[in-house]
Amino acid sequence: MFPPLKVTPDTARRFMRRALLLDAPVPDIATALAHHGYVQIDPINIAGRMHDHILRPRVAGYAEGGLMRHLHGADGALPAARRTAFEHHLPTANTLVAFTLDAWPHLLTVMRSRTRRNGAWSGRLSPRQKALVPQLLAEITARGPLSSEDFAGTGRSRHVWGAATQAKTALQKLFFHGRLLIARRGDANRRFYDLPERVLPPQVLALPEPPAAETARWEILLKFRQRRLVLLKRGELPLVEDLVQAIHVDDCPPLHCLREDLPILEACHSECSEQSTATPVLLAPLDPLIYDRRVTSALWQFDYTWEAYTPPSKRRRGYYALPVLAGTAIVGHVDPKADRPARKLRLMARTVKRGHKLAPALDELARWLGLRR
Repeated sequence: MFPPLKVTPDTARRFMRRALLLDAPVPDIATALAHHGYVQIDPINIAGRMHDHILRPRVAGYAEGGLMRHLHGADGALPAARRTAFEHHLPTANTLVAFTLDAWPHLLTVMRSRTRRNGAWSGRLSPRQKALVPQLLAEITARGPLSSEDFAGTGRSRHVWGAATQAKTALQKLFFHGRLLIARRGDANRRFYDLPERVLPPQVLALPEPPAAETARWEILLKFRQRRLVLLKRGELPLVEDLVQAIHVDDCPPLHCLREDLPILEACHSECSEQSTATPVLLAPLDPLIYDRRVTSALWQFDYTWEAYTPPSKRRRGYYALPVLAGTAIVGHVDPKADRPARKLRLMARTVKRGHKLAPALDELARWLGLRR
């Protein structure tokens, strides 16, 4: 076990910026995915989708919708042999993400376990859904990728929010169980499912299921790849202590980083502090830099909650507020909304510390969305 390294809050914040690719964008989406392990996917599109906001400051020249084109091809028909990433859920959460291919074998255990659990969206198939499966799989086998709308007259699925049909629920469960995968996206972000062998390369599907301890270690390392400066849960450190370094920051809980990231930390330690008036960056609501609220609160002195699913009367910042990062400080938030019919980006709310000019960042966001401000 390596002794803790004591660093200042300023150095720790500069390290997070740089290690999370916010100082120097990488040349392409594949590089960003390989660095982070995954990118969270969310369908809500108020002024761009979550995954696009995460990648926009990290990939040079990133265009709206770039991740979906990377996953499924510009025409939604990328051959399995050419795919380098796929959509699926984190093993311990119902969070949909874009994974690199190395994740596949580590998902097999949880896929199998879901077939035995209760769960309206991800658990075992009901008798009625089970009876539908042969028809669903036969149609997809014969016709290629299909959505739930291609299966009419299957009846409404009970115990599921919204107007989900039995076909939609069964397809979703087959996806959670690994028997189908998302092959492409249609209008309104609609999922089209296909057989795994027509989505992923055969050499990936042939990978053996790892031992439980290996997958547990992979999950913890995935968290490090995603956030770079991590607050570990009890029992996680022994699984990765040969690869991580303890970091002590005053007034922060115990943190760790990957030992392979220590050169970045050392470079940040030797540099002069950045001015907090640096060009602002608009962060995604669930950006890796702010994802762990405890770290965000202690290290960045910023208490942030994404409020899209918060009742309007209880919102403090707005439906889709984007935190504003300026140098080594989070200086506030803005709540933009894309008015596509009028081709304008509207600002619903903003709270930013004095001295920070947001016009360049908002103008850039508007241009990225193809709108005026």
